[in-house]
Amino acid sequence: MQSVLNDGKKRMAGAIGALEKDFAKLRTGRATTALVDTIMVDYYGTSTPISQLSSVSVPDAKTITIQPWDRGAFGAVEKAIQTSDLGLNPVNDGKIIRIVIPPLTEERRKELVKVAKKYTEECKVAIRNVRRDLNDTLKKMEKDKEISEDELKKGETDVQKLTDDFVKQSDSVFAAKEKEILEI
Repeated sequence: MQSVLNDGKKRMAGAIGALEKDFAKLRTGRATTALVDTIMVDYYGTSTPISQLSSVSVPDAKTITIQPWDRGAFGAVEKAIQTSDLGLNPVNDGKIIRIVIPPLTEERRKELVKVAKKYTEECKVAIRNVRRDLNDTLKKMEKDKEISEDELKKGETDVQKLTDDFVKQSDSVFAAKEKEILEI
């Protein structure tokens, strides 16, 4: 029964990890390298992440700098950033590509909070799906006489407690992201 709970804990933690990854891609008013991590560059016919063909850094809270190691990649990197759905405008000076993160409008901040809330709900659904799977596994174990009825009830209580803990955790991750988005 403990292995069932450990498996559930690992899967629920994976849902929180996925939520945090989704949040990293959300563009707030602050510069972060995670914004450009998912951008793919057509590099000599191969789709390559920006981070694999250049050094990406954040010199200040409003700027991202990208320095491709290959001089021939400047144009491709610049084009990939412009065609991405982030709405960023890169400035290429021949040595380095700078992206200045513009401040967000109030309307855009509210949209981003809605998107973050949607990601959080998807995370909660994933956590509840894990709870359902764990409860089904426990019921099957009880049916196969591997555990008693009392152990089943205790197991279901433990699974619910685990679920509640992870739902609270997803809410606190959302609250932190919401605060970051609404911060001016």
